[in-house]
Amino acid sequence: MAALETGTWVLVADGEKALFLRNMGDAQDPNLEVVRKTEQEDPPNRDQVTDAPGSMADGGPMQRSSLEQTDFHQLAKERFAEDLADILYRQAHRGKIERLVIVAPPKVLGALRPHLHKEVAALVIAEIDKTLTNHPVIEIEGALKAELG
Repeated sequence: MAALETGTWVLVADGEKALFLRNMGDAQDPNLEVVRKTEQEDPPNRDQVTDAPGSMADGGPMQRSSLEQTDFHQLAKERFAEDLADILYRQAHRGKIERLVIVAPPKVLGALRPHLHKEVAALVIAEIDKTLTNHPVIEIEGALKAELG
């Protein structure tokens, strides 16, 4: 199991918020310092949609197929994952990140993975599928210590 060594960065994210933390302590006594906090406003899809889904002509006479409604809320979460991947790449490229732990719900992890540059992906020592963005840093430290041993 990966250890939360001194200097390890921790990304705690969901689809709308992210905390970039750095461990100033060690694996036995983590002391996470907030490096950066990022948020995006992402109202529910119902507040972003203005029209009903459309339809299109389909094959035979007088036949129409309905189109699926665009999920703007989900699109915004995916764009946010891309933004997080860009931030991580810039920090890794500057040599600021040597080890990285990512803490996010499964959907966010899935959206983030394909956007991680290979340079960043190589630094990931652990992924934890939890939502901890609304927890105080001390609780995040405890959760990481429990998960990473």
